[in-house]
Amino acid sequence: MNDVTLSVQRLASYREAIKKIKKGKYSLSFPKDTNIESILDFESELVQLAAWLDARFDGFNKIQEISTEISKGSVLDEVLNRIYDTFHEIIPYDRIGCALISDDYERVFAHWTKSNYPEKIMIKNGYTAFLSGSSLEGILTTQQPRILNDLQLYLVEHPNSLSTKLIVAEGIQSSLTCPLIADGKPIGFIFFSSKEKNTYIDAHQKTFINLARQISFLVEKSRLYQRIYDINNQLVNALAQLKEQSSRDALTGVFHRGAIMEFLKNTIEKDTRKKQPTTVILADIDHFKHVNDTYGHVAGDTALKEVSKSLTNHLRSHDCVGRYGGEEFLIILGETNATDAMLITERIRQAISELKFERNEGNFSVTMSFGIAYSDNTSHIKTEETLLLEADSALYHAKNEGRNRVCIA
Repeated sequence: MNDVTLSVQRLASYREAIKKIKKGKYSLSFPKDTNIESILDFESELVQLAAWLDARFDGFNKIQEISTEISKGSVLDEVLNRIYDTFHEIIPYDRIGCALISDDYERVFAHWTKSNYPEKIMIKNGYTAFLSGSSLEGILTTQQPRILNDLQLYLVEHPNSLSTKLIVAEGIQSSLTCPLIADGKPIGFIFFSSKEKNTYIDAHQKTFINLARQISFLVEKSRLYQRIYDINNQLVNALAQLKEQSSRDALTGVFHRGAIMEFLKNTIEKDTRKKQPTTVILADIDHFKHVNDTYGHVAGDTALKEVSKSLTNHLRSHDCVGRYGGEEFLIILGETNATDAMLITERIRQAISELKFERNEGNFSVTMSFGIAYSDNTSHIKTEETLLLEADSALYHAKNEGRNRVCIA
């Protein structure tokens, strides 16, 4: 059970006792010579005490409610947003900022800021300052909140304080700086700031102190959670990159045969489920053996890479291309009908024919032939094997017709 809960329970019991005395439920006997005026004074003091206890009880209740609310946050920014949303009722502010201490304890860096004037914020996330020799280091020494109720005067007395210059430029006049200490280790600061002078009083310091231990613990816990979350995201991204790299053909950078075949399978399943058409294109560089024999394999590799780049650049984001084997490529157009497929493929064929390659042995260019197979995935659903066979047949027809052309099955 925490200190706040115990204090609330004690205040509640005191308040109930006084209520019973006021209602006459406790019988009090006094000597005959007791001064009645003293009794009346005592009663008046009891009434005042009851009112004070009521206020304290309500205050502790509010602190406990806020404590419960901010505990619902998990990652650091969520906890800080909950602090911003809930503290208005116990501490006044126009702005709250949170700065964290670096792992080597040399610097303080702004991690989070929220205000009712977001367009004017001067100290933004990532702003850093040295901790050693700063006024913040002194706050860590006392481990007590610090009140500055006239920041313009403070700036006159400390003209080299860049952070004060920036916060004054935002229009802030008063600040309450609260250290965050978790398990005896300083982890950062929370800054409550107001545009009015003389905003903060000792009661605001004490209010924060009542919550300081729990807030510090929550900030540290959520900070660690955030680090784990970030590391996990980095691992997920790294694995995705490794998977992507392992799916690529080393020379051309497009999908290798295994990856493009898997993409074809998934595309057919998706398009069939959605009753959308699927188009498969087999493309082959014409007379590629002649390129290798005449200009060398280095020139042939250059041609393969440039052709792959051109194929990729002329496809849409949801299309895909892979190296099917040698100088042959497999292109998959999802949710594309036969007419659009012909237009897209003709545009690609034209772009390939315009590529120019310079070699000492002489400049050269290449052309490609294309075979298209199509499934509407409604009246007649075709398998991967059927689409590939039809695309291969159409490609064979394009070659026989003189190459550098598009044929559809």
